[in-house]
Amino acid sequence: MKNNRKNTKNTTKDDKINNTPDPLDCKMIRLLQQDGRISNIAMAQALGISEYTVRTRLKKILDSGIIRVVAVGNPIDLGFEIAGNLKIRIDLKKADSVLAELKQIDALIWVALTTGGSDIDVEFVARSLKEFHVLIFEKICRIDGVVSTETSLMVDLVKDTYDWGTAWD
Repeated sequence: MKNNRKNTKNTTKDDKINNTPDPLDCKMIRLLQQDGRISNIAMAQALGISEYTVRTRLKKILDSGIIRVVAVGNPIDLGFEIAGNLKIRIDLKKADSVLAELKQIDALIWVALTTGGSDIDVEFVARSLKEFHVLIFEKICRIDGVVSTETSLMVDLVKDTYDWGTAWD
């Protein structure tokens, strides 16, 4: 599976604090969450500011990595036979190397270090049962430091929203 996703910037906690959106940035983000295709002109009109202000602020927000504007689809509707979630238990002493290897697997939509009953939580897609088998048994389970996996398969996507605003709203 070819990876067409743009790599997100690796930002530190300090970088994110320095790039904290102000109230106008938050309003712009909220509009983009509601309609990722909104034009700069429409956003300027909705906010009562100039298109130049929208364009320059939007560039700053996008360049900082705070948000990305992408097309989001239902994996099943896009032809993936299998989509789901993996809970992965690992040897925590090998967390960095396990995470680095997981990040390289294109079928993994997102990878997160977690607390609780598992150490890593990932979402995945697979075109077929064979591809799913390869993902689990030939890729993930062969990573040094992976102890076990627990799989949940998506049977129906009942809620999929991205308009939660920002913590600064």
